[in-house]
Amino acid sequence: MTIGTVSRGAAGGPDPFVAHRSLLFTVAYEMLGSAADAEDVVQETWLRWADVDAGLRAAVADPRAYLVRIVTRLALNRLRTVARRREEYFGSWLPEPLLTSPDVAQDVELAESVSVAMLTVLETLKPVERAVFVLREVFDTPYEEIARALGKTPVSVRQTAKRARGHVAARRPRMRVDREEQRRVVERFLAALAGGDLRALLEVLAPDVVVVADGGGVVATVRHPVVGAQDAAAYLVAAAQWAGERFSVGTVWLNGAPAARIEVDVTTALSFVVEDGLISRIYAVRNPAKLGRLGAVVDLAR
Repeated sequence: MTIGTVSRGAAGGPDPFVAHRSLLFTVAYEMLGSAADAEDVVQETWLRWADVDAGLRAAVADPRAYLVRIVTRLALNRLRTVARRREEYFGSWLPEPLLTSPDVAQDVELAESVSVAMLTVLETLKPVERAVFVLREVFDTPYEEIARALGKTPVSVRQTAKRARGHVAARRPRMRVDREEQRRVVERFLAALAGGDLRALLEVLAPDVVVVADGGGVVATVRHPVVGAQDAAAYLVAAAQWAGERFSVGTVWLNGAPAARIEVDVTTALSFVVEDGLISRIYAVRNPAKLGRLGAVVDLAR
């Protein structure tokens, strides 16, 4: 049976793996920031689950917790193996954006946890800290269950969770923004960008705005973040003017928030942080290897 094919559980219901597949992908994605890596982890989780004797599977008291434990261990192993690769990445490394439905924004905590801004912050955590933070803060997993998943003691997990929370709190965006407000701000930004209107751009950018771009060394982009409204606006207008008639832009939902998709020579996915009615962060993903999930909506769950 291939992954995703519905089989029947012991009580005649759907196989637990199928029932929880979106959850498992979300856990892996939040731990890895890469949809491709997350899919590999989910595939391996399926293989581990399918390899368990049917009788033993039927005896698992909490299949959800059991599967989350498997996906956590596999994602943690994958995170450790890709850490060095990301350290050697050309330019800024950004998470792989996902096309999501507006419904994701209804779960405010889930939308915040999968935002590009949050995933970028999580990238600064150590692998075990990231795993503990994701499981505890996003999925409200009991400390004892996290300890079993990671082979740690509950006391150690609590200490790790405290460190991770402090680290994230010092770096995460301060304001929780209404999605409708963010949509209006993003549309103002895109109208100014499409019109090459420098003054209008400055009106929607925070004075200390930061633009981070990820081309992966494959396509042209700035290697280091652009800081400050004046420099950011000049850079963005110059890029739009260079593109000329090839430039087209549209609004989309990425990672649970209003965002943008720009078509020039290659696709660019833009994600935003909006604070106090102004854009304080712009994340531009141009690396073609990271844009494969813009063709279909991805199901996320917790």
